[in-house]
Amino acid sequence: MIKREITQKLKEAAKAFPVLIITGPRQSGKTTLCQTVFSGRAYVNLEAPDHRAFALEDPRGFLAQFPQGAIIDEVQRAPDLLSYLQRIIDDAPDAGKWIITGSQNILLSGSVSQSLAGRAAIFNLLPLTWQEISRFPQHPQTLEEALFFGSYPRIFDSRLNPTDWLRNYVSTYVERDVRMVSNIGDLSRFQRFVELCAGRTAQLLNLSSLAGDCGISQPTAKAWFSVLEASFITFPLKSFHANLRKRLVKMPKIHFYDTGMVCWLLGIRSPEQLRTYPLRSAIFESWVVSEFVKHQSNRGETSRALSFYRDQNGAEVDLIIETPSYLQLIEAKSTATASSNLLTNLNRVRKHFDETPFECSATVIYGGDKPQRRKDVDIVPWRDMISG
Repeated sequence: MIKREITQKLKEAAKAFPVLIITGPRQSGKTTLCQTVFSGRAYVNLEAPDHRAFALEDPRGFLAQFPQGAIIDEVQRAPDLLSYLQRIIDDAPDAGKWIITGSQNILLSGSVSQSLAGRAAIFNLLPLTWQEISRFPQHPQTLEEALFFGSYPRIFDSRLNPTDWLRNYVSTYVERDVRMVSNIGDLSRFQRFVELCAGRTAQLLNLSSLAGDCGISQPTAKAWFSVLEASFITFPLKSFHANLRKRLVKMPKIHFYDTGMVCWLLGIRSPEQLRTYPLRSAIFESWVVSEFVKHQSNRGETSRALSFYRDQNGAEVDLIIETPSYLQLIEAKSTATASSNLLTNLNRVRKHFDETPFECSATVIYGGDKPQRRKDVDIVPWRDMISG
């Protein structure tokens, strides 16, 4: 298994906090990472019925098995365990003693805030970044392959067919994990909802439209989208808000963490289909945005500094990275040809910030291979979008 970018941050946190909590989607590599970085710890997985029953029926006795601490995997299967862990930590707050993982963020958040506030460092381990994927001996060579294969470690580690693996992944997610997060009775309609979301990746999150197309109510659509968020399948990218004397769109955009899953949900069964697929540009945009989200997560940061820009007149930029005094404007273009047309949106939006205290840089990430710089805009090949 290749080294994960988050490794150093985990090691640093283990020297300062008694508990590390690592959440993320199933199969993102949490177990492998924890057993590699914290190889001396005892390990227990609460997916196993006997371990789960012990933790639920006798939490004190369960934790007493591990006087030196442990890696407790899939803790969302017994979330009350964290309340009992709090008392042990208060008595013996040894740094890095307990490593907790979970696959459903919504089930952990309430327990963590109530039981382990100030005692735990929390990380999200998302699927692989492109830099991580590139470390495998056999990795995608074209943009179409990168989008199609997605970013789940097992596909690259075991050299699996992404179509077969993702079919089983989605089936398992819908049939098992969704039932754990929410009491959804009509699973076939929920899967249709997920497919409709995939068809809207990189578009505005219009819950009324989703509800109408799926034949459900808007409150149900909102609840189901929250399930996708909690399971690290999708995330909303907020719209940029500032006093620019412009009427800005307030609705967020929907993005998927993994473009391979988007391709599978849309019925794309080969990389070649992506060359002419109508949603190629949207899929590429989600790939770019998710890369920045993953890199921030691997640094232990949140994605609150990320947004997109769109006003009522149609001026739009796919991604803005914001600091208190500096903005990086980023456009994602799947075309392999670098032309002046790539700069149109960036230059239009950048003018809106001329009379503000923000300094702006502009970058186009495109589907070609050669870097260029035109009119103060960096044009960056997709392979090199994030370095260092």
